[in-house]
Amino acid sequence: MARSSSGIVAGLTAAAIAVIGFLGYQASATAPAHPQKAAPQSPVPAPSDSGAAKPDPAKPVAVPAGSGTGPRVVYSVGQKRVWLVGPSGEPKSFAVMPSTVHPVPGSYTVGSRTGNVTGSDGVPIEHVVRFASPQGIAVGFSARVDNTLPAPDPGKKTGGVRMTRADSDAMWAFATIGSKVVVVP
Repeated sequence: MARSSSGIVAGLTAAAIAVIGFLGYQASATAPAHPQKAAPQSPVPAPSDSGAAKPDPAKPVAVPAGSGTGPRVVYSVGQKRVWLVGPSGEPKSFAVMPSTVHPVPGSYTVGSRTGNVTGSDGVPIEHVVRFASPQGIAVGFSARVDNTLPAPDPGKKTGGVRMTRADSDAMWAFATIGSKVVVVP
C-alpha cells in the first residue's frame, strides 16, 4: 500500500505544480502594462544650486521667453525642464534628466516614435519621442521602465532625455509625429 500512496502523492504534486504554473501564466498575461504603484519619493534629482532662487513648487514655472508660439514642446537643457504647451497656451512642465549629447538651440520636429525599446545606455525604455540627431546620436524624450532617473554615464554618448513614466505618458500623448520641439539653452 505504501508504494501506491507515494505514486498518488507524486501525481497530486505534479498536478498542483501544473495548476500553479498555469495560474501564474494567466496572471502575467492579464497584468497591466503600467501597474499602479507608489511613485518614488524623489525620482528626479534637484537641479544643481546655481545661486538662483529656487522656484516655488506651488507656482508653475514660466515657459522660457523666445521659445516661440503655438503648440510645442519646449526643452531647456540648462534648466533640465520640459514644457508641453498646448493650443490654449497653458503649459504642463516637469523636470528631466538630460543626456550627454545635446541638440543646439533651435526648432525641431518629432521625426519618429517607439513604444518600447532598449535605450542607448542598455536599459529598457518606453515612449521614445525622437526629434534631433546631433553628432549622429538620436536625441529624444523617454522614460526608463524602472522609473528611475540616474545621471547618464559621462563617458558614453547617449541621446535619451529621461523623465518619469507619468511625464512620459503625457509626452507620448502630446508629441506626435510632426510636432514642434523647441530647444533653448
